[in-house]
Amino acid sequence: MTDYQIHIIGGGLAGSEAAWQLAEQGVKVRLSEMRGAGDMTPAHQTERLAELVCSNSFRSDDAERNAVGLLHQEMRDLGSIIMRCGDAHKVPAGSALAVDRDGFSDAVTDALTQHPNIEIVRERIDSLPESGLTIVATGPLTALSLAENIGAATGTEALAFFDAIAPIVHRDSIDMDIAWMASRWDKGDGDDYINCPLTKEQYLAFHQGLIDGEKTEFRDWEKDTPYFEGCMPIEVMAERGVDTLRYGPMKPVGLDNPHNATPEHPKGRWPYAVVQLRQDNALGTLWNMVGFQTKLKYGAQVELFRTIPGLEKAEFARLGGLHRNTFINAPKLLDREMRLKSAQHIRFAGQITGCEGYVESAAIGLMVGRFAAAELRGETLSPPPAETALGALLGHITCGADARDYQPMNVNFGLFPPLADRVHKKQRKEAITARARTAMAEWIGKTERKAAA
Repeated sequence: MTDYQIHIIGGGLAGSEAAWQLAEQGVKVRLSEMRGAGDMTPAHQTERLAELVCSNSFRSDDAERNAVGLLHQEMRDLGSIIMRCGDAHKVPAGSALAVDRDGFSDAVTDALTQHPNIEIVRERIDSLPESGLTIVATGPLTALSLAENIGAATGTEALAFFDAIAPIVHRDSIDMDIAWMASRWDKGDGDDYINCPLTKEQYLAFHQGLIDGEKTEFRDWEKDTPYFEGCMPIEVMAERGVDTLRYGPMKPVGLDNPHNATPEHPKGRWPYAVVQLRQDNALGTLWNMVGFQTKLKYGAQVELFRTIPGLEKAEFARLGGLHRNTFINAPKLLDREMRLKSAQHIRFAGQITGCEGYVESAAIGLMVGRFAAAELRGETLSPPPAETALGALLGHITCGADARDYQPMNVNFGLFPPLADRVHKKQRKEAITARARTAMAEWIGKTERKAAA
Protein backbone atom coordinates (compact mmCIF):
# COMPACT_ATOMS: atom_id res chain seq x y z
CA MET A 1 0.00 0.00 0.00
CA THR A 2 1.61 3.25 -1.09
CA ASP A 3 -1.07 5.75 -0.07
CA TYR A 4 -3.10 6.21 3.08
CA GLN A 5 -5.92 8.30 4.49
CA ILE A 6 -4.84 8.45 8.09
CA HIS A 7 -1.52 8.18 9.90
CA ILE A 8 -1.34 6.42 13.30
CA ILE A 9 1.79 6.96 15.37
CA GLY A 10 2.35 4.14 17.87
CA GLY A 11 1.62 0.41 17.68
CA GLY A 12 0.59 -0.29 21.26
CA LEU A 13 -2.89 -1.38 22.30
CA ALA A 14 -4.54 1.95 21.44
CA GLY A 15 -2.80 2.39 18.09
CA SER A 16 -3.45 -1.22 17.11
CA GLU A 17 -7.14 -0.99 18.01
CA ALA A 18 -7.56 2.34 16.21
CA ALA A 19 -5.89 0.91 13.09
CA TRP A 20 -8.18 -2.13 13.14
CA GLN A 21 -11.36 -0.08 13.55
CA LEU A 22 -10.40 2.20 10.67
CA ALA A 23 -9.27 -0.63 8.39
CA GLU A 24 -12.46 -2.59 9.01
CA GLN A 25 -14.40 0.45 7.77
CA GLY A 26 -12.38 0.58 4.55
CA VAL A 27 -9.91 3.28 5.55
CA LYS A 28 -6.29 3.03 4.37
CA VAL A 29 -3.98 3.30 7.41
CA ARG A 30 -0.26 3.92 7.84
CA LEU A 31 0.81 2.63 11.27
CA SER A 32 4.22 3.92 12.40
CA GLU A 33 5.98 1.99 15.19
CA MET A 34 9.50 2.91 16.28
CA ARG A 35 10.31 -0.52 17.74
CA GLY A 36 11.93 -2.39 14.90
CA ALA A 37 13.58 0.73 13.53
CA GLY A 38 16.50 0.60 15.92
CA ASP A 39 14.60 2.09 18.85
CA MET A 40 13.26 0.50 22.03
CA THR A 41 11.58 1.79 25.18
CA PRO A 42 12.81 1.13 28.74
CA ALA A 43 9.94 -1.33 29.29
CA HIS A 44 9.35 -3.17 25.98
CA GLN A 45 11.25 -6.34 25.14
CA THR A 46 10.01 -7.16 21.61
CA GLU A 47 9.01 -5.50 18.36
CA ARG A 48 5.46 -6.95 18.43
CA LEU A 49 2.44 -4.71 18.29
CA ALA A 50 0.29 -4.44 21.43
CA GLU A 51 3.06 -5.85 23.64
CA LEU A 52 2.03 -6.08 27.30
CA VAL A 53 4.87 -4.56 29.30
CA CYS A 54 3.54 -4.84 32.85
CA SER A 55 0.87 -7.30 34.02
CA ASN A 56 -0.75 -9.83 31.69
CA SER A 57 -4.17 -9.14 33.20
CA PHE A 58 -7.05 -7.21 31.66
CA ARG A 59 -8.58 -7.30 35.18
CA SER A 60 -12.15 -8.38 35.94
CA ASP A 61 -14.24 -9.90 33.16
CA ASP A 62 -17.44 -9.63 35.20
CA ALA A 63 -19.76 -7.52 33.03
CA GLU A 64 -22.54 -7.59 35.66
CA ARG A 65 -20.77 -6.07 38.66
CA ASN A 66 -17.50 -4.54 37.48
CA ALA A 67 -16.87 -1.45 35.36
CA VAL A 68 -13.88 -2.86 33.51
CA GLY A 69 -15.76 -6.09 32.82
CA LEU A 70 -18.56 -3.99 31.36
CA LEU A 71 -16.00 -2.16 29.22
CA HIS A 72 -14.74 -5.55 27.97
CA GLN A 73 -18.24 -6.43 26.78
CA GLU A 74 -18.86 -3.08 25.11
CA MET A 75 -15.60 -3.44 23.19
CA ARG A 76 -16.54 -6.97 22.11
CA ASP A 77 -19.86 -5.60 20.86
CA LEU A 78 -17.94 -3.09 18.71
CA GLY A 79 -15.59 -5.64 17.14
CA SER A 80 -12.47 -4.96 19.20
CA ILE A 81 -9.38 -6.76 17.91
CA ILE A 82 -7.78 -6.43 21.34
CA MET A 83 -10.64 -8.24 23.03
CA ARG A 84 -10.85 -10.84 20.26
CA CYS A 85 -7.18 -11.71 20.64
CA GLY A 86 -7.40 -11.50 24.42
CA ASP A 87 -10.27 -13.98 24.52
CA ALA A 88 -8.41 -16.30 22.14
CA HIS A 89 -5.30 -16.37 24.33
CA LYS A 90 -6.70 -16.23 27.86
CA VAL A 91 -5.10 -18.13 30.72
CA PRO A 92 -6.68 -19.09 34.08
CA ALA A 93 -7.12 -16.09 36.39
CA GLY A 94 -10.29 -16.60 38.43
CA SER A 95 -12.90 -14.03 37.45
CA ALA A 96 -10.29 -11.90 35.67
CA LEU A 97 -9.25 -12.01 32.01
CA ALA A 98 -5.52 -12.69 31.85
CA VAL A 99 -3.71 -13.59 28.65
CA ASP A 100 -0.64 -15.37 27.37
CA ARG A 101 1.27 -12.19 26.61
CA ASP A 102 3.30 -13.59 23.70
CA GLY A 103 0.37 -15.35 22.05
CA PHE A 104 -1.79 -12.26 22.46
CA SER A 105 0.74 -9.85 20.94
CA ASP A 106 1.53 -12.29 18.12
CA ALA A 107 -2.17 -12.53 17.29
CA VAL A 108 -2.66 -8.75 17.19
CA THR A 109 0.49 -8.30 15.09
CA ASP A 110 -0.60 -11.00 12.65
CA ALA A 111 -4.12 -9.59 12.30
CA LEU A 112 -2.88 -6.09 11.50
CA THR A 113 -0.05 -7.26 9.26
CA GLN A 114 -2.43 -9.32 7.14
CA HIS A 115 -5.11 -6.63 6.82
CA PRO A 116 -5.07 -5.18 3.26
CA ASN A 117 -5.92 -1.69 4.51
CA ILE A 118 -3.03 -1.43 7.00
CA GLU A 119 0.60 -0.63 6.20
CA ILE A 120 2.96 -1.08 9.16
CA VAL A 121 6.11 1.02 8.92
CA ARG A 122 8.96 0.67 11.39
CA GLU A 123 9.99 4.28 11.90
CA ARG A 124 10.32 6.84 14.65
CA ILE A 125 8.26 10.01 14.32
CA ASP A 126 9.87 12.97 16.06
CA SER A 127 7.26 15.67 15.51
CA LEU A 128 3.54 16.10 15.01
CA PRO A 129 2.57 16.19 11.30
CA GLU A 130 1.57 19.68 10.14
CA SER A 131 -1.26 18.30 7.99
CA GLY A 132 -3.20 15.12 7.29
CA LEU A 133 -5.45 13.21 9.69
CA THR A 134 -3.26 11.78 12.44
CA ILE A 135 -3.76 9.71 15.58
CA VAL A 136 -1.03 9.92 18.21
CA ALA A 137 -1.08 6.72 20.26
CA THR A 138 2.52 6.60 21.42
CA GLY A 139 1.58 5.67 24.95
CA PRO A 140 3.15 6.58 28.25
CA LEU A 141 6.66 5.83 26.93
CA THR A 142 6.54 8.39 24.13
CA ALA A 143 9.99 9.08 22.68
CA LEU A 144 11.51 12.18 24.26
CA SER A 145 11.83 14.01 20.92
CA LEU A 146 8.12 13.62 20.14
CA ALA A 147 7.10 14.36 23.74
CA GLU A 148 9.03 17.63 23.61
CA ASN A 149 7.40 18.48 20.28
CA ILE A 150 3.94 17.79 21.70
CA GLY A 151 4.74 20.05 24.64
CA ALA A 152 5.86 22.82 22.32
CA ALA A 153 2.79 22.41 20.09
CA THR A 154 0.30 22.48 22.96
CA GLY A 155 1.95 25.27 24.88
CA THR A 156 1.67 23.30 28.08
CA GLU A 157 4.04 21.05 29.98
CA ALA A 158 3.19 17.34 29.88
CA LEU A 159 2.35 15.67 33.15
CA ALA A 160 4.11 12.47 34.18
CA PHE A 161 4.06 9.67 36.74
CA PHE A 162 6.12 6.58 37.48
CA ASP A 163 4.91 3.09 36.61
CA ALA A 164 6.44 -0.13 37.87
CA ILE A 165 6.72 -3.69 36.53
CA ALA A 166 6.22 -6.89 38.57
CA PRO A 167 8.67 -9.83 38.47
CA ILE A 168 7.93 -13.07 36.60
CA VAL A 169 8.94 -16.45 38.07
CA HIS A 170 9.61 -19.80 36.38
CA ARG A 171 6.87 -22.21 37.53
CA ASP A 172 9.19 -25.17 38.10
CA SER A 173 11.25 -23.17 40.61
CA ILE A 174 8.29 -22.70 42.99
CA ASP A 175 8.11 -25.09 45.97
CA MET A 176 4.56 -26.48 45.89
CA ASP A 177 5.14 -28.35 49.15
CA ILE A 178 4.81 -24.91 50.71
CA ALA A 179 2.72 -22.98 48.18
CA TRP A 180 -0.70 -24.12 46.97
CA MET A 181 -3.15 -23.51 44.13
CA ALA A 182 -6.34 -21.57 44.89
CA SER A 183 -8.40 -18.56 43.87
CA ARG A 184 -9.76 -16.21 46.50
CA TRP A 185 -13.12 -17.55 47.66
CA ASP A 186 -12.67 -20.32 45.03
CA LYS A 187 -13.69 -18.00 42.17
CA GLY A 188 -13.01 -18.96 38.55
CA ASP A 189 -11.80 -22.53 38.40
CA GLY A 190 -10.87 -22.28 42.07
CA ASP A 191 -7.14 -22.89 41.53
CA ASP A 192 -6.04 -20.12 39.21
CA TYR A 193 -3.34 -18.66 41.48
CA ILE A 194 -0.26 -19.96 43.26
CA ASN A 195 -0.28 -18.79 46.87
CA CYS A 196 2.79 -18.44 49.08
CA PRO A 197 1.85 -18.14 52.79
CA LEU A 198 3.63 -16.01 55.38
CA THR A 199 3.41 -16.17 59.15
CA LYS A 200 3.32 -12.95 61.16
CA GLU A 201 7.05 -13.15 61.84
CA GLN A 202 7.85 -13.81 58.19
CA TYR A 203 5.61 -10.98 57.07
CA LEU A 204 7.15 -8.46 59.47
CA ALA A 205 10.65 -9.45 58.34
CA PHE A 206 9.60 -9.14 54.71
CA HIS A 207 8.02 -5.76 55.35
CA GLN A 208 11.21 -4.51 56.97
CA GLY A 209 13.21 -5.87 54.04
CA LEU A 210 11.13 -3.76 51.65
CA ILE A 211 11.80 -0.68 53.77
CA ASP A 212 15.55 -1.34 53.98
CA GLY A 213 16.15 -2.71 50.45
CA GLU A 214 18.32 -0.75 48.03
CA LYS A 215 16.12 1.24 45.65
CA THR A 216 16.55 2.72 42.19
CA GLU A 217 17.89 6.25 42.46
CA PHE A 218 16.02 9.03 40.70
CA ARG A 219 17.60 11.59 38.43
CA ASP A 220 17.04 15.23 39.38
CA TRP A 221 14.26 15.76 36.78
CA GLU A 222 12.38 12.71 38.08
CA LYS A 223 12.19 13.61 41.76
CA ASP A 224 8.91 15.53 41.60
CA THR A 225 7.12 12.97 39.40
CA PRO A 226 4.27 11.24 41.29
CA TYR A 227 3.40 7.55 41.31
CA PHE A 228 0.09 6.32 39.92
CA GLU A 229 -1.97 4.84 42.75
CA GLY A 230 -3.13 1.88 40.63
CA CYS A 231 0.43 0.66 40.01
CA MET A 232 2.21 1.61 43.23
CA PRO A 233 5.63 0.01 43.92
CA ILE A 234 5.27 -2.47 46.74
CA GLU A 235 7.99 -0.86 48.84
CA VAL A 236 6.19 2.50 48.62
CA MET A 237 3.04 0.80 49.92
CA ALA A 238 5.14 -0.72 52.72
CA GLU A 239 6.26 2.76 53.76
CA ARG A 240 2.63 3.74 54.35
CA GLY A 241 2.22 1.39 57.29
CA VAL A 242 3.01 -2.09 58.51
CA ASP A 243 -0.41 -3.50 57.61
CA THR A 244 -0.90 -1.71 54.26
CA LEU A 245 0.26 -4.75 52.25
CA ARG A 246 -2.00 -7.12 54.24
CA TYR A 247 -4.97 -5.06 53.05
CA GLY A 248 -3.61 -4.87 49.51
CA PRO A 249 -1.58 -7.29 47.34
CA MET A 250 -0.71 -9.56 50.29
CA LYS A 251 -4.31 -9.89 51.55
CA PRO A 252 -4.93 -13.43 52.88
CA VAL A 253 -8.73 -13.18 53.11
CA GLY A 254 -10.61 -16.00 51.36
CA LEU A 255 -7.53 -18.22 50.87
CA ASP A 256 -7.61 -21.46 52.87
CA ASN A 257 -4.15 -23.04 53.10
CA PRO A 258 -4.55 -26.84 52.85
CA HIS A 259 -1.05 -27.33 54.25
CA ASN A 260 -2.25 -26.26 57.70
CA ALA A 261 -5.50 -28.27 57.69
CA THR A 262 -6.72 -29.73 60.99
CA PRO A 263 -9.71 -31.89 61.94
CA GLU A 264 -11.45 -28.72 63.08
CA HIS A 265 -10.54 -26.91 59.85
CA PRO A 266 -10.20 -29.56 57.12
CA LYS A 267 -9.83 -26.95 54.35
CA GLY A 268 -7.05 -25.16 56.25
CA ARG A 269 -6.85 -21.65 57.67
CA TRP A 270 -6.01 -18.30 56.18
CA PRO A 271 -2.33 -17.38 56.52
CA TYR A 272 -1.25 -14.11 58.13
CA ALA A 273 -0.31 -12.78 54.69
CA VAL A 274 0.07 -14.25 51.22
CA VAL A 275 1.96 -13.61 48.00
CA GLN A 276 -0.08 -14.58 44.91
CA LEU A 277 1.30 -15.48 41.49
CA ARG A 278 -0.84 -15.50 38.34
CA GLN A 279 -0.19 -17.54 35.20
CA ASP A 280 1.56 -15.42 32.58
CA ASN A 281 1.67 -17.66 29.50
CA ALA A 282 -0.47 -20.41 27.97
CA LEU A 283 2.09 -23.12 28.75
CA GLY A 284 1.88 -22.28 32.43
CA THR A 285 5.67 -22.09 32.70
CA LEU A 286 5.80 -18.42 33.73
CA TRP A 287 3.94 -16.81 36.65
CA ASN A 288 3.94 -13.16 37.66
CA MET A 289 3.91 -11.86 41.23
CA VAL A 290 0.56 -10.10 41.56
CA GLY A 291 0.82 -6.50 42.75
CA PHE A 292 4.60 -6.73 43.18
CA GLN A 293 5.60 -3.80 41.01
CA THR A 294 8.89 -2.59 42.44
CA LYS A 295 11.75 -0.12 42.19
CA LEU A 296 14.11 -2.30 44.25
CA LYS A 297 17.44 -2.89 42.54
CA TYR A 298 17.77 -6.30 40.91
CA GLY A 299 20.10 -7.81 43.53
CA ALA A 300 17.84 -6.64 46.35
CA GLN A 301 14.80 -8.13 44.60
CA VAL A 302 16.34 -11.59 44.27
CA GLU A 303 17.60 -11.61 47.84
CA LEU A 304 14.34 -10.42 49.41
CA PHE A 305 11.84 -12.30 47.23
CA ARG A 306 13.63 -15.58 47.92
CA THR A 307 12.74 -15.14 51.61
CA ILE A 308 9.08 -15.66 50.64
CA PRO A 309 7.99 -19.21 51.60
CA GLY A 310 7.80 -21.29 48.43
CA LEU A 311 10.10 -18.96 46.50
CA GLU A 312 13.35 -19.83 48.28
CA LYS A 313 14.77 -21.23 45.03
CA ALA A 314 12.83 -19.02 42.65
CA GLU A 315 14.29 -18.40 39.21
CA PHE A 316 13.18 -15.13 37.66
CA ALA A 317 12.36 -14.78 33.96
CA ARG A 318 12.09 -11.04 34.51
CA LEU A 319 12.72 -8.85 37.54
CA GLY A 320 10.68 -5.81 38.43
CA GLY A 321 11.46 -2.35 37.14
CA LEU A 322 10.43 1.27 37.04
CA HIS A 323 9.82 3.62 34.15
CA ARG A 324 8.53 7.14 33.62
CA ASN A 325 5.10 7.49 32.02
CA THR A 326 4.02 10.65 30.25
CA PHE A 327 0.50 11.89 29.54
CA ILE A 328 -1.11 15.11 28.36
CA ASN A 329 -3.65 17.29 30.15
CA ALA A 330 -6.49 15.92 28.04
CA PRO A 331 -9.43 17.91 29.53
CA LYS A 332 -7.58 21.11 28.69
CA LEU A 333 -6.19 20.14 25.29
CA LEU A 334 -8.74 17.81 23.61
CA ASP A 335 -12.30 18.19 22.37
CA ARG A 336 -15.09 15.61 22.74
CA GLU A 337 -13.81 13.66 19.71
CA MET A 338 -10.26 13.52 21.13
CA ARG A 339 -8.98 16.13 18.67
CA LEU A 340 -6.28 18.55 19.68
CA LYS A 341 -8.12 21.87 20.01
CA SER A 342 -5.20 23.82 18.56
CA ALA A 343 -4.68 21.44 15.61
CA GLN A 344 -7.83 19.51 14.82
CA HIS A 345 -6.26 17.20 12.26
CA ILE A 346 -4.55 15.47 15.20
CA ARG A 347 -6.25 13.11 17.63
CA PHE A 348 -4.75 11.46 20.69
CA ALA A 349 -5.55 7.95 21.90
CA GLY A 350 -4.54 5.58 24.68
CA GLN A 351 -2.56 6.12 27.83
CA ILE A 352 -0.98 9.34 26.62
CA THR A 353 -4.45 10.87 27.15
CA GLY A 354 -4.39 9.97 30.84
CA CYS A 355 -6.53 6.86 30.84
CA GLU A 356 -4.87 4.05 32.79
CA GLY A 357 -4.88 0.35 32.02
CA TYR A 358 -4.59 -1.94 29.01
CA VAL A 359 -8.31 -2.15 28.37
CA GLU A 360 -8.96 1.55 28.85
CA SER A 361 -6.12 2.38 26.46
CA ALA A 362 -7.50 0.07 23.79
CA ALA A 363 -11.04 1.36 24.38
CA ILE A 364 -9.99 4.94 23.70
CA GLY A 365 -8.14 3.74 20.59
CA LEU A 366 -11.34 2.04 19.45
CA MET A 367 -13.40 5.19 19.82
CA VAL A 368 -10.78 7.47 18.26
CA GLY A 369 -10.61 5.14 15.26
CA ARG A 370 -14.38 5.36 14.91
CA PHE A 371 -14.40 9.15 15.29
CA ALA A 372 -11.77 9.44 12.56
CA ALA A 373 -13.59 7.04 10.23
CA ALA A 374 -16.79 9.06 10.58
CA GLU A 375 -14.91 12.28 9.83
CA LEU A 376 -13.49 10.76 6.65
CA ARG A 377 -17.06 9.94 5.57
CA GLY A 378 -18.06 13.54 6.18
CA GLU A 379 -20.10 12.60 9.24
CA THR A 380 -20.00 13.35 12.96
CA LEU A 381 -20.13 10.40 15.34
CA SER A 382 -21.73 11.19 18.67
CA PRO A 383 -19.85 9.71 21.64
CA PRO A 384 -21.49 6.75 23.41
CA PRO A 385 -23.91 7.77 26.15
CA ALA A 386 -22.39 8.75 29.50
CA GLU A 387 -24.30 5.81 31.02
CA THR A 388 -22.00 3.35 29.18
CA ALA A 389 -18.47 2.42 30.23
CA LEU A 390 -17.04 3.83 26.99
CA GLY A 391 -19.02 7.03 27.33
CA ALA A 392 -18.12 7.49 30.98
CA LEU A 393 -14.41 6.99 30.28
CA LEU A 394 -14.43 9.36 27.29
CA GLY A 395 -16.35 11.94 29.27
CA HIS A 396 -13.84 11.85 32.11
CA ILE A 397 -10.90 12.34 29.74
CA THR A 398 -12.40 15.14 27.66
CA CYS A 399 -14.48 17.17 30.08
CA GLY A 400 -15.29 15.36 33.33
CA ALA A 401 -11.94 15.64 35.09
CA ASP A 402 -10.54 18.81 36.64
CA ALA A 403 -7.82 20.05 34.28
CA ARG A 404 -6.10 21.77 37.21
CA ASP A 405 -5.24 18.44 38.83
CA TYR A 406 -5.59 15.82 36.09
CA GLN A 407 -4.32 12.35 37.00
CA PRO A 408 -4.50 8.92 35.27
CA MET A 409 -7.75 7.04 35.87
CA ASN A 410 -9.05 3.52 35.37
CA VAL A 411 -12.69 3.06 34.37
CA ASN A 412 -14.86 2.78 37.48
CA PHE A 413 -18.48 3.24 38.48
CA GLY A 414 -17.65 6.61 40.01
CA LEU A 415 -17.36 8.00 36.47
CA PHE A 416 -20.96 6.99 35.61
CA PRO A 417 -23.93 9.32 36.18
CA PRO A 418 -26.06 8.46 39.22
CA LEU A 419 -29.06 6.19 38.81
CA ALA A 420 -32.35 8.01 38.38
CA ASP A 421 -34.14 5.82 40.92
CA ARG A 422 -33.05 4.75 44.38
CA VAL A 423 -31.63 1.23 44.34
CA HIS A 424 -30.45 -0.84 47.28
CA LYS A 425 -26.68 -0.75 47.58
CA LYS A 426 -26.41 -4.50 46.94
CA GLN A 427 -28.17 -4.16 43.57
CA ARG A 428 -26.57 -0.86 42.51
CA LYS A 429 -23.80 -2.29 40.35
CA GLU A 430 -26.17 -4.61 38.52
CA ALA A 431 -28.54 -1.68 37.94
CA ILE A 432 -25.73 0.46 36.52
CA THR A 433 -24.58 -2.28 34.15
CA ALA A 434 -28.14 -3.07 33.04
CA ARG A 435 -28.70 0.61 32.24
CA ALA A 436 -25.36 0.68 30.39
CA ARG A 437 -26.21 -2.34 28.23
CA THR A 438 -29.51 -0.78 27.20
CA ALA A 439 -27.85 2.55 26.39
CA MET A 440 -25.06 0.89 24.42
CA ALA A 441 -27.46 -1.26 22.40
CA GLU A 442 -29.49 1.81 21.48
CA TRP A 443 -26.34 3.77 20.53
CA ILE A 444 -25.00 0.93 18.37
CA GLY A 445 -28.37 0.57 16.65
CA LYS A 446 -28.56 4.29 15.99
CA THR A 447 -25.03 4.54 14.58
CA GLU A 448 -25.51 1.46 12.38
CA ARG A 449 -28.77 2.87 10.94
CA LYS A 450 -27.02 6.18 10.25
CA ALA A 451 -24.10 4.44 8.53
CA ALA A 452 -26.47 2.33 6.41
CA ALA A 453 -28.37 5.42 5.31
